[in-house]
Amino acid sequence: MAIENIKMPQLGESVTEGTIEKWLVQPGDHVNKYDPLAEVNTDKVTAEVPSSFTGTIKELIASEGETLAVGEIVCTIETEGGDAAPVEEAKPASSEKATEMPAAGAKPTEKLEGTKGSSQPVKTSGAKGRYSPAVLRLAQDNDIDLSQVEGSGNEGRITRKDLMALIDSGNIPKAGEAPAAQPQAQQQEQPPAPKETPVQEAPKAAAAPIESAPGDIEIPVTGVRRAIAANMLKSKHEAPHAWMMVEVDVTNLVQYRDSIKGEFKKKEGFNITYFAFFVKAVSQALKEFPMMNSMWAGDKIIQKKDINISIAVASDSALFVPVIKNSDEKSVKGIGKEVNELALKARSGKLKSADMQGGTFTVNNTGSFGSVQSMGIINHPQAAIMQVESIVKRPVIMDNGMIAARDMVNLCLSLDHRVLDGLVCGQFLARVKEILENMSKENTSVY
Repeated sequence: MAIENIKMPQLGESVTEGTIEKWLVQPGDHVNKYDPLAEVNTDKVTAEVPSSFTGTIKELIASEGETLAVGEIVCTIETEGGDAAPVEEAKPASSEKATEMPAAGAKPTEKLEGTKGSSQPVKTSGAKGRYSPAVLRLAQDNDIDLSQVEGSGNEGRITRKDLMALIDSGNIPKAGEAPAAQPQAQQQEQPPAPKETPVQEAPKAAAAPIESAPGDIEIPVTGVRRAIAANMLKSKHEAPHAWMMVEVDVTNLVQYRDSIKGEFKKKEGFNITYFAFFVKAVSQALKEFPMMNSMWAGDKIIQKKDINISIAVASDSALFVPVIKNSDEKSVKGIGKEVNELALKARSGKLKSADMQGGTFTVNNTGSFGSVQSMGIINHPQAAIMQVESIVKRPVIMDNGMIAARDMVNLCLSLDHRVLDGLVCGQFLARVKEILENMSKENTSVY
């Protein structure tokens, strides 16, 4: 028998890590090659990790909820046939998956105490000194002093889950707030402290824990929900949100869509929805106002060439944001078909990472819930999100002074004020309004 390692696969282009959502096997289970071993979440997409061998599950290295970099070992399997082989330790190599960092106050080449002439470096407790790229990136983005963080991973290793818990609590350890203890030898080398020591700012108080009362239901936070929370928090913290709204008379559009929906469904096999017309109008207006199709990039603003519309699709437990690529080049029918296909894939768990990438502007169909006014959170790193509200009949005063029942809809725009100002956003909304109000049987084709 030989022991083989199953590693975290790269489940999509630019995917660097994955979270073990659920193990489908346990130690001792026999599996065939290509059998699913675990459900893994990456970039809000859940996929199955297949076995590369036929054999018996030996050990589950990663626990459910743990985030690992691509290439890290998730479990071991005892294959059929061959001589026994030692199991490679479930730690990333320093040159591929992690960065070796010395413990706080320790020199990288410091010799072991009591080992005369030894050049072996001092090891940190467990694996705490090794950080995955995901942990390093999260620490840099949130200014976290990793030397002050206690890890919950193997041998005390700090995981992405540990940092997300700190960020959620608001008790983020920063350099200088609570210096870590230094080795005794290092402390002896330091000069004596001055008589007057400057007063240090007290560490931030930890957020009070929320206690569960009898009858309360505790719902574990899934990888998908945590990814949504992190992205929304980042958007609100980084982007100064502003908000605008216009109301649009879509009476002609409603009459046009109602007149063709039966024949269209019979011919094409899916429903033609109002949402497809709205996405088409937004795509057309984005071509005329390309600044709306931009992103903030620190020292520059990137105006995207392609118009890729992100759409929000909700399931019972998660929110997915698949992308309609090059929507400005598609007809109403083409957009409607893609919206239908992406929604079905999202609700059946078949979305791929590629389906979620490349969005430049988001259109959210909040009207499907009966909402008439809402303020969306921008889908980071995009610069704006539009909420299409419910179409409702309201009495409207017409140009001739008469009052008529009209089909009205509110379009609500949240914008990143670093990138966009009121002038361009107002002009953009006015153009979308104009396009929609002129959609009719005479002026618009779905093909």
